[in-house]
Order: sequence, then C-alpha cells, then structure tokens
Amino acid sequence: MEYEIEPSDVKSKLVGGDVVLIDVREGWERDVAAIQPSRHIPMGDVPAHLQELDPEDHIIVYCHHGVRSMNVTAWLRQQGLEKVQSMRGGIDRWSKTVDPKVPLY
Repeated sequence: MEYEIEPSDVKSKLVGGDVVLIDVREGWERDVAAIQPSRHIPMGDVPAHLQELDPEDHIIVYCHHGVRSMNVTAWLRQQGLEKVQSMRGGIDRWSKTVDPKVPLY
C-alpha cells in the first residue's frame, strides 16, 4: 500500500464506508473546515490515542496540505499499522478537487 492516496480516491472509499478518516490538524483549523465523517486527533495527541486505532482498519490521515499527515502516516506505520495512508495535498486539495463547499484557508 502506498503512503499517499488521492483525495478523489478517499471520497470513493468514504462512500463505500470502508475507511477511517483521521484529521490531525489543530482544533481551530477543524473549526474552519472539515471533512465528514472524520475523527479529530491533533498530530501531537496521536501517540496517546494509538491503542484506540485498529491495525486492521484502512486509516487515511489528513491535514492542511499533507505534510503533517505524511509524518503521522510514517509514524503509525512504524508502530505496526500497515494500512495507513496520507491524503495527498490535504484538505486544501480536497476543497479544490473534490468538494468546493469545504472552505479554503
């Protein structure tokens, strides 16, 4: 499984209901724009929530532009969660290519 996934592919997986979407941005960012359904775990809090994540789930992580989510993806894979991917371009790219109703910031 590749480390990154395109926003259009994330949308397809969300429709199918076979993915867990995790938002690793800060609370104020999520207040501005979010993708639903998603779970909010700020990047700094991910280690404290590791035991809550199921290694069998396909987990997709997103942030603003894809940098934090890639770091979280790499860390989660190092912890043994092999089915984790980062959404390429973050919520910014999602807004531009998938859902223009999600505000840019």
